[in-house]
Amino acid sequence: MTTCRAFVLAAIALSLPAAALAADAPAGHEVSVLHCARLVDPVAGKLLGATTVIVEDGRIKELRSGTVDGRPYQDAANKSGAGFQQIELADDTCMPGLIDSHTHLTMQFSKTTYSDQFRLNPADYAIQGTVYARRTLLAGFTTVRNVGDQHNESIALRNAINAGLVPGPRIFSAGQFVGTTGGHADPTDGYRWDLQGDPTPKDGIINSPEDAWKAVRQHYKDGADLIKIMPSGGVLDESSSVGNSQMTLDEIKAVVAAAHDYGFTVAAHAHGAEAIRRAVLGGVDSIEHGTFMDDEDMKLMKEHGTWYVPTIIAGKFVEEKAKEGWYPPQVAAKAEQVGPLIQATAGKAYKAGVKIAFGTDAGVYPHGENAKELEYMVQAGMPPMFVLQTATTHAAELLHKQDQLGRIAVGRGADVIAVPGNPLDDITAMQHVSFVMKDGVVYKEAGKPTVP
Repeated sequence: MTTCRAFVLAAIALSLPAAALAADAPAGHEVSVLHCARLVDPVAGKLLGATTVIVEDGRIKELRSGTVDGRPYQDAANKSGAGFQQIELADDTCMPGLIDSHTHLTMQFSKTTYSDQFRLNPADYAIQGTVYARRTLLAGFTTVRNVGDQHNESIALRNAINAGLVPGPRIFSAGQFVGTTGGHADPTDGYRWDLQGDPTPKDGIINSPEDAWKAVRQHYKDGADLIKIMPSGGVLDESSSVGNSQMTLDEIKAVVAAAHDYGFTVAAHAHGAEAIRRAVLGGVDSIEHGTFMDDEDMKLMKEHGTWYVPTIIAGKFVEEKAKEGWYPPQVAAKAEQVGPLIQATAGKAYKAGVKIAFGTDAGVYPHGENAKELEYMVQAGMPPMFVLQTATTHAAELLHKQDQLGRIAVGRGADVIAVPGNPLDDITAMQHVSFVMKDGVVYKEAGKPTVP
C-alpha cells in the first residue's frame, strides 16, 4: 500500500504543469473585502441584508452590516505590504462554503465502468479525482466527506489538495469501503471464479467481529478520517439485492467500537429496513441512502441521534440511466426499484424529525451537479432554509467540525460562496454559484474560475 500511495502521488504530480507545483497554491490576496447583497446565517436560520465580510490571512476578521468603505483596509494592507482585493457581490447572496457529506471524488460512473475496473490502475482513478475535485469546489462545495474508494486514492487526493498541489475541497476520507464477502463493498463482485480471490480485512472485507477490528486498525494505519460500512446491498454492484442485510449486528458493533476507539465516526450505507435497524442499534453515526427506511427505523434514529444522509439525486440518476440501458439487467432492476422511492423516504424522515445532513453520492451522477440535491430536498417537502442548513451547520456537526465549518463567523476559516439572487425564493439558484472562496483564496469570481 505504501508503494501504491507513493506511485499515486507521483502520478498526480506528473500530471500537473511545473508552474503549478512551484506555486504550491493559488496566489491569494491577504486582505479581502466582500460586499454581499445578502448573507445566509444558517445558525440563526435567517437571511441577513447587505453585509460586508472582511477576510485577512485566510480567516474572517470582521462582519459588518451594510456596505463598508474598503479604503481603510486597502491602506492598511498597503502599509503592511499585504495584498488587497475588494469584491462586489451586489446582486448575490453569500453563505458559508457548502459541505457534501457523501461523495466519491475518485470515480464517476459511466457505461464503461464495469469494464474500466479491469483496465484502469489506482493512479488513473487518482488523476481523474483531481478533475472531479476541482469541479466540486467550483460548484461551491468547499468541504466533502468522501465515503469510500477502492485503493485509498481519495486519501492521496486529500493529501495533494492539502499540500496545495491541486485545487479541490477539503476532504475527509473514509479510504476503502468496509463490507462482507460478496457484499456491496466486495470489489470482486461479478468477477469469474478464478479472478475473485478472497479479499481480506486489508481490502476492507470482513466476516467476523475480529476481522472488523483489523479492518478499522488498517484504516487508521492508512490515514483514513472515518469509516464507511456496507450493512446492506446496493444498487450498482453486480448482485441481485439492493436491500438485504449483509452484516451481522455483532460485526457492526465491533466496527463501531473499534472506530470510536480510534476517533473515527462510522457512516453506514443502508437501503433495507433491517440493515438500517442493525446499523442504528450497532451505534453508527449516520445512515446513507435509507431507501426502505420504515417508521420503526425513524423512531430508532431519533432515539439514538443517528444522522440521515438521503442522496436523492443518486437514486433519480440511476433510475434514469437504467431506462437508457447503462447497466446489466440485475443492476437496472435495482435502480428502477430505488429511484422512485428515495425522495419520498427523505420527505417522511424530515416530517418525522430525523436529523438530516446533506449528501449526494457524487460519482454515481456527474461531479459538479451536487446542488441539484437541494432542489430535490425542497421538492420532498423541506423548507429552503432547512436544506441550506443541512449543507452547512448540520453537515459540519456530522463531521464533528461544527467549531470550524458550516458558518461565516469571526475567527473562522474564510469559506464563502455566493449565488445570484435569493435562494430562499428559488433554490435552483444554488446550481449557479458565482463566487467561491476557500480559506481566503478565491477560486471563482463573476461565475468564472480564477485558477487555470
